[in-house]
Amino acid sequence: MDQQGSGIGESVRKSIVGTVRGTGDVVNAVTETVSGTLVAALRGAGNVGQALTGAVSDVARGVIQGTREVGGDLGDATKGTVIGTLRGAKEIGGAAIDTVGGTAENLVKATAEVGGDIGVAARQAVEGTVLGAKSVGVNALQAAGAAAGGAVKAVSEVGGDVGHAAKSAVEGAVSAAKELGVDASEAAAAAATGAIKAAGDISGEALEQVKRAATGVISGVKVVASEPFRKQ
Repeated sequence: MDQQGSGIGESVRKSIVGTVRGTGDVVNAVTETVSGTLVAALRGAGNVGQALTGAVSDVARGVIQGTREVGGDLGDATKGTVIGTLRGAKEIGGAAIDTVGGTAENLVKATAEVGGDIGVAARQAVEGTVLGAKSVGVNALQAAGAAAGGAVKAVSEVGGDVGHAAKSAVEGAVSAAKELGVDASEAAAAAATGAIKAAGDISGEALEQVKRAATGVISGVKVVASEPFRKQ
């Protein structure tokens, strides 16, 4: 699977380089490339869920590396990747919601690897997740929480500011909700709760940082999260 995954990542990178250079439209180019690649590579896989999990990391890295290579916007690439992953997962019969946290996590890590802004990656991962979830019939609030949690986990692992990442994730949820015309406070609360839950699994210090950063008034929306229990 490693060899197959690596091949998928390189194929995605080359496709992104060619398409973005040709059109300049990063979000749509990435969305179509990721969705098409996952469907072509994984259709008929015996264990779709396991195959998706294995492919997502390589796809995310390929997207970010290709976008960086052509000087494209990494935030737009992040948004396109989560939308494309959700669409691809749905088409091949995978549980799209199960891909969300891992996709966000891998995108943040890949962005860190190329020196990109991981706060922007966290925001765009959540924004793209909410937009993509709506388009494939996945519960957008559940998806927002999963994406925010994945982003916070990744930022912690690369040594970034988890509080800033959590606030950025909530901003992404608010932006997507406003674009879709749905309740922004609900989307924000879902993202904040997901971020807080992930932080609680990291450490007490991370939990306190994220609680402070991800609640209150963010992007003009009052954010009230339900605080999950910390892992013992």
